[in-house]
Amino acid sequence: MYFTQTFIPTLREVPADAVTASHRLMFRGGMIRKLANGLFAYLPLGLRAFRKVERIVREEMDAIGALEIKPTVVVPGELWKESGRWETMGEAMLRTKNRTGSDFVVSPTAEEAVTALVRDELASYRQLPLTLYQINTKYRDEIRPRYGVMRAREFVMKDAYSFHADEAGLDAAYTAMGQAYRRIFKRCGLSVLAVNADSGAMGGSSSEEFMVESDIGDNTLILCESCGYAANVEKAVCGDDFDPPPSLAEAEARAASAPALEKVPTPGVKSVEDLCAFFKTDGAKCVKTLIYKGINAESGILSGREVFFAVAIRGDTAVNEAKLAAAIGASEAVLADEADVARITGAPVGFAGPVGLTGIPLIADRAVTAVHDGITGALAADFHYVHAAYGRDFVPCLIADLRTVKAGDRCARCGGALYEKKGNELGHIFKLGDKYTRSMKARYLDERGQSQIPLMGTYGIGLDRTLASIIEEHHDDDGIIWPLETAPYQILLIPVSYTGAVKEAADTLASALEREGLEVLVDDREERPGVKFKDADLLGIPYRVVVGDRALRLDPPQVEVKRRGEKECLMVEINQAPRFLSNLFT
Repeated sequence: MYFTQTFIPTLREVPADAVTASHRLMFRGGMIRKLANGLFAYLPLGLRAFRKVERIVREEMDAIGALEIKPTVVVPGELWKESGRWETMGEAMLRTKNRTGSDFVVSPTAEEAVTALVRDELASYRQLPLTLYQINTKYRDEIRPRYGVMRAREFVMKDAYSFHADEAGLDAAYTAMGQAYRRIFKRCGLSVLAVNADSGAMGGSSSEEFMVESDIGDNTLILCESCGYAANVEKAVCGDDFDPPPSLAEAEARAASAPALEKVPTPGVKSVEDLCAFFKTDGAKCVKTLIYKGINAESGILSGREVFFAVAIRGDTAVNEAKLAAAIGASEAVLADEADVARITGAPVGFAGPVGLTGIPLIADRAVTAVHDGITGALAADFHYVHAAYGRDFVPCLIADLRTVKAGDRCARCGGALYEKKGNELGHIFKLGDKYTRSMKARYLDERGQSQIPLMGTYGIGLDRTLASIIEEHHDDDGIIWPLETAPYQILLIPVSYTGAVKEAADTLASALEREGLEVLVDDREERPGVKFKDADLLGIPYRVVVGDRALRLDPPQVEVKRRGEKECLMVEINQAPRFLSNLFT
C-alpha cells in the first residue's frame, strides 16, 4: 500500500479534549475521528489495527470450540422484559419504538438475545455443552463518555455465552475462557491483572475481571504484594472479614460485662469525626447507622421494587454499596434522602442508630459484631448512646461483609498489607447460573426425560478498549510503538526522495517484501525526510526501512532498518532485506 493511495490524515496538534495517550495518538495518527460525543469513526489505519485485535480474539475463541454467530444489534424489548432487565438497566440502555409502537433495544449486551435463540432450539442434553460468540456493535448511553474509544457510547464487543447441563460443565467452560483471555491479552502485548469482581447488573454467582493498570482507570484494584491477591474494590475482602463473628450467645455473654446502655446529650455532634472528638475515642468504637433504599430487592429478608432498610457499620469503615446490593439481592442500593431518614428514624440525619430502631430490617457489617461497648446514634436529635453492645442492645437480621476494603487493610489470604491501584477493565467473565435461562424459560430434557434448566456463563471483551490499552502501554513521547501482532502494517518503507533510482529501488523492494507475505506501507509522499521520519514515529509501525540515494551507491547497495522504539539502526543489503525482515516476523 502506498501512502498517497490511502487516507492517513496525521496531525501535529493534540485535540483539546484528548487527555489520554491513546486518544491523542489515535487522533493525531489519523486512526479515528469524532462524529459526536462518545461516537468515533475508524479511518483506514485505525481499522487495520482494530482488525488485528479482532483476528486474535476470533482465533482464540475458535481454538476453545466457541462457535461464531451474528445476532442483530437491535433486539425486541420483550426479551428484556422477560429477563427483568428492561427497568433495571436504567438510562444507559437506548430504547426505541418502531412504527407499530413495539419496543426495541439497541443492544448493550446480548444475554437475552442469545438465550432466546438457544431456548427456541434446545431440546436435549445431547446438545450441551454449547458456547456461542459474536463480535458485534454495542451501545450504552454513557452519562460522560471520555478518553476516546476507551469509554465511548458505541463500541464493539466480543461476547460469548455458554450453556451447560451441570456445574462441572460451567466450571470447565469458565476456566477455558479465562485461559483464552490470558492468551489474547498476551498476544496483544498487554500486561493484565485477573481480579475477583462484583457481578453487578449481570448477576450470577461469581465473576473475574481482566484489568490493565491505568492512571485514568475507572476501577480501584485491591492488591497484595505478598501473595498476589487481586480484586476489584467492589468485591475485595480483608483479613478481618474472615474472622468468624461471635454467636449470639457469645455476644450476649460478652455484653453482660459491659456497662449499662446510657443516653448522652451530644449537641451539634453529627459525623463520626465529631463523635470521636466529643468522646475522645476513635471510629472503631462507633457504630454508624445509615438508611438505604434497595431497588428490585429479591432476598429472603427484603423483597420489592423499592424497600428501605438500615445498615450498621463500624465508624472507621465505609459501606461498599456493591456488596450491600449483592447481600440483599438488589440491583442497586442507594442512600435514602433526608426526608425518608427523618420519617423512618424520627430524627435528622446523623442521629440514626440500631438501638430501638423498628419498622425496617437492620443489616450489619461483620465488624459490628465485635462492638460490645460502643457509641451510636440514639434516634433523637443531639443525643447518642454510649456502652451499646451487639447481642444485648441490638440484633441485626443479617450479618454480612459490607465494608469497603482500603489500602493498609490485612490480606484475607496471607495477612499481608493490601495496597491500591487504578485499572481499566478489558474483559469480564461471569458464571450466571440459571439467572436468564430460568426467567426466560429455557428448558431441555435430561437423560431421564425430565425437564431441566440449563446453566449459563457469559464472557465479554471490549475490542476498542483493548486497542486503546495497547497504545496506552506501548508508546513514548514521539508516538505509538506497536507490538508485532497488532500493528496496522509491519513495515514502513521510506524512500528519502520518491524519484529516480530511489523510487525504482523502493518499488522493487516493496514488491519483494509483499511476496514474503509482509504488510508494507510505502511513504511515497512529496515531503521532506524529517516529516516522514516524524510521522513514522507517530504511527509506530514496527520496522522502518529507509531507501536513500547514498546507501544505494554502496557496493553492494544497502537500506537502513530500524525497529520502532530502539535507537540503533542496521544497514542491510537491499537484496537480502526481504528475507532478513521476513525472519523477524517468524
